[in-house]
Amino acid sequence: MIVILLKDVKGTGKAGDVVKVSDGYARNMLIPKGMATEATEGNVRSLEKQKAIAAEKKAKEQADARELAEKIKDMQVVIKTKGGEGGRLFGSITNKDIAEALKEQYKLDIDKKKIVLDSPIKQTGNVKVEVKLYAEISAMLAVNVTV
Repeated sequence: MIVILLKDVKGTGKAGDVVKVSDGYARNMLIPKGMATEATEGNVRSLEKQKAIAAEKKAKEQADARELAEKIKDMQVVIKTKGGEGGRLFGSITNKDIAEALKEQYKLDIDKKKIVLDSPIKQTGNVKVEVKLYAEISAMLAVNVTV
């Protein structure tokens, strides 16, 4: 029997795959538990439509991420904080502080988890920070820390 998997099934396939399985496995295990549906002509057509819609959505998200990456690489965020002698800061600048500064200065709402910092910034000066916008799409943001 040929079925369309609705969920990932170990040893059989991933969700959305059209696979051939034994009749008993399909009737007694996959279909009753909601893991698969029979691959009729209508079901296959609706699966193809769903895949096309998902691909279109992914392409739009990638285009938006590339556009945002172009904007970000030209930006410089200025963060004022308290510091001591030699450019040392009282405390540190984290990815949360950078996200808040982006929101204040450029009205960009970027999740703090997308801002990559190896360690918090503890010195004044200019620092380049990576912002991951989408899988394999990232931009370098200039952060200027002043006292």
